[in-house]
Amino acid sequence: MSKSNLKIGFVGTGVMGRSMVKNLLKDGYSVAVYNRTKSSAEELFALGVQWVDSVAGLARLSDVVITMVGYPKDVEEVYLSEEGLIPNAKPGSVLIDMTTSSPLLAQRIALAGKAGGIDVLDAPVSGGDVGAQNGTLVIMVGGEEGVFDKVKPIFEAMGKNIILQGPAGAGQYTKMANQITVAGGMIGVCEAIAYAQKAGLDPSRVLDSIAGGAAGSWSLSNLGPRMIAGNFEPGFYVKHFIKDMNIALESAKEMGLMTPGLELAKSLYEQLAAEGEENSGTHALYKLYMK
Repeated sequence: MSKSNLKIGFVGTGVMGRSMVKNLLKDGYSVAVYNRTKSSAEELFALGVQWVDSVAGLARLSDVVITMVGYPKDVEEVYLSEEGLIPNAKPGSVLIDMTTSSPLLAQRIALAGKAGGIDVLDAPVSGGDVGAQNGTLVIMVGGEEGVFDKVKPIFEAMGKNIILQGPAGAGQYTKMANQITVAGGMIGVCEAIAYAQKAGLDPSRVLDSIAGGAAGSWSLSNLGPRMIAGNFEPGFYVKHFIKDMNIALESAKEMGLMTPGLELAKSLYEQLAAEGEENSGTHALYKLYMK
């Protein structure tokens, strides 16, 4: 099916979703959207995006539906409720959940889809607001290879590093590995910059030195400068990161794996959220160190 004939539905036009929709439009796709708050999608209407006033309505008119919502409970509602995607999607359609969610929930949704002749992929992303804006997201996919190959051009409109990790749930397990790495790394970035400040150094110059060496990371290069500038606007919310760490901890417990670094990071972020920073970007962890 050509891009012009393919009907893509998109649920969730928040910080990430809006940019992802723009990149789909830029690549020539026709997109209809639903969001709980219509005002969040307003800027997309001028670009030719169609508004649909329910998830069920969006499911009925779409060949492919992409979801980018907040929490596993939202994913469950969007997919499995009576007015959700699975009961209302057309047989043969493809549903792609790009929310970071529970691997076990992803497996349950895929089974429900299969029973109704609907293909489901879990495809969480990494790269934050910058990756969403630039169409350079890392996309980690779980599901059947044939379905992945069918919709890979859609993924390519939104990301660059796109890998099928395995069957249903594998994308979410991979994203948990990503979040565990980010959680530990963010502590290191915050402590390093705070240390440079306390030592009387110019933290920007320190960043220039260490970002190109063994300490280099995406967080150091992209979020370190924001910390130094005092810009804590969210590319990814603290409250959503805490949600991800809870999922990872639950999953690790199921596997009998100890994750003390992740437990430490979660405790620090919960302290940060308790101080009113739950809607700040994850790099606001730096504020704890500079109190």
